[in-house]
Amino acid sequence: MSQNARHVKAVRNDEHKGDARKERWREHRLARRAELVQAAVRAIGEHGAEVGMDDIAAEAGVSKPVLYRHFSDKSDLYVAVGEWGTDLLMQRLTPLFRVNGSANELIHRLLDAYLGLIEEYPHLYRFVVQRNFTDRPVASDPVSDEKTVIANSLARLLGRYMRALGLDSGGVEVWSHGLVGLVQASGDWWLDRQTMSRDDLTNYLAQVIWSAIDGVLRSAGLELDPDENLDLLDEAYLEIVPDEDLG
Repeated sequence: MSQNARHVKAVRNDEHKGDARKERWREHRLARRAELVQAAVRAIGEHGAEVGMDDIAAEAGVSKPVLYRHFSDKSDLYVAVGEWGTDLLMQRLTPLFRVNGSANELIHRLLDAYLGLIEEYPHLYRFVVQRNFTDRPVASDPVSDEKTVIANSLARLLGRYMRALGLDSGGVEVWSHGLVGLVQASGDWWLDRQTMSRDDLTNYLAQVIWSAIDGVLRSAGLELDPDENLDLLDEAYLEIVPDEDLG
């Protein structure tokens, strides 16, 4: 091998090693950032939605300057915590969209999962929704992103059923975003007031949601039993759908 060839090979090996080191460092920083988000979630659970950066740093066992090495400011940490909460919610909702059972069962289990999560993490929910922690406008709003993902996923499912029934599916996005807004607003009220049980709220909301769906079906001359099994489709499940064409 010529001296020039050996030099080229050595340079390539150095570049490969450098790329590998960069990738390991990137993975380390991502893992460390995830650990700090977990610490923030624990601190929120202990101190409430008004938690401070000092509380979060103490829970993580680091100083505030170390915390700021991984998050540019409070708003950056807020977004990361919101994304953590959204991921957790979708982990719980996604399997429930695999349709086995009746419309009533599907509606009830989705509602119960959502309400159960905000009941389990009330401080985290308020932290994300109230946004008192942010010190600047956020480029990505976890609450809005979460609503869009859920509504688009619901629209995809409803659209499949509407088309399977031979009905126009053009309104499913409107219905889905409206239903998601209804459930979120009701959850906000319930979490603050706690004047009824989770089961009662689930039943009330399920009744309202089915009545809305039933009204659309009846206007098209169809009448379905909400307690009959849904077997219209071979494959009906939740897809994580961004803000895109749902046709």
